[in-house]
Amino acid sequence: MIMGSLGLLAGLGLAVAARFLAVEVDPVQERILEALPGANCGGCGFAGCADFAGAVARGEAPPDGCPVAGPEGARVVAKIAGVPYEEKARKVALVFCQGTRQVAAHRFRYNGLASCASAQMIEGGDKQCSYGCLGLGDCQHACPFGAIEIIHGDIARVIPERCTGCGKCIEACPRHIIRLVPADATIHVLCNNTDKGGVARKACAVACIGCKKCQKFLGDESIVVQDYLARIDYENPPEDIRVIDECPTGAIREIIMSQTITPEGDEENEVPGGRSSARTQGDGSSARGRDASASTVRGAA
Repeated sequence: MIMGSLGLLAGLGLAVAARFLAVEVDPVQERILEALPGANCGGCGFAGCADFAGAVARGEAPPDGCPVAGPEGARVVAKIAGVPYEEKARKVALVFCQGTRQVAAHRFRYNGLASCASAQMIEGGDKQCSYGCLGLGDCQHACPFGAIEIIHGDIARVIPERCTGCGKCIEACPRHIIRLVPADATIHVLCNNTDKGGVARKACAVACIGCKKCQKFLGDESIVVQDYLARIDYENPPEDIRVIDECPTGAIREIIMSQTITPEGDEENEVPGGRSSARTQGDGSSARGRDASASTVRGAA
């Protein structure tokens, strides 16, 4: 009897507390939350989908702040929030390195914790190139969408069709070699090395050596060499695919973001649909003046 009375009083107390201490939720926030994918990846910069929905409802975040929702989801969120929406170009992550073990020199054999951050603390990593991918998967573990794979056990590769552009991999990379690029850009300099040409080439056979051949060929500012590294202006990217032939090391690649990226020296393991810098024409012939894999062999020899 006593226990029953205590239980009844406790229940009444909880009911009163729930009524008078309840936090009112904006119905607009609830509707936005229902429209979101619910990944809770944090790619929007907020703690989760609920926080992001509340920020949009209060006018503190844009409707397209969720990278997972995509343009269609952003359009729905904007309609619920009653704010205008202008669709932006899709961006995907890209690893600015193609230094697999076949083409990149190593100073020693790392045998520690399988973490790029940990390897970086051991004399700056095992690769001779201090700018290249360490390939131990910190970015892969950080990606909530399975959009990154490690090939040959030593270099990361983004799967564009799975990438939402959330930026988690960018935060995880201790060498800062992953960046978001426009998904419709097709020409990229897959190198991050700012050492002088001779030093860079000794470290990696497919490194950019800052020769400026690409810049001179294009004759504009779509590619500019700064600090011995060719850099693409993604606001005004190059479109002339012939510039790939001008690169003596194969650092410049054509990448179709809807297809799988195959690094130099990995042609034998290329996934169907992949495009290497040795563009294949309809008749199967190479659009480049030389075969990319052959240059890799020469550079590594």
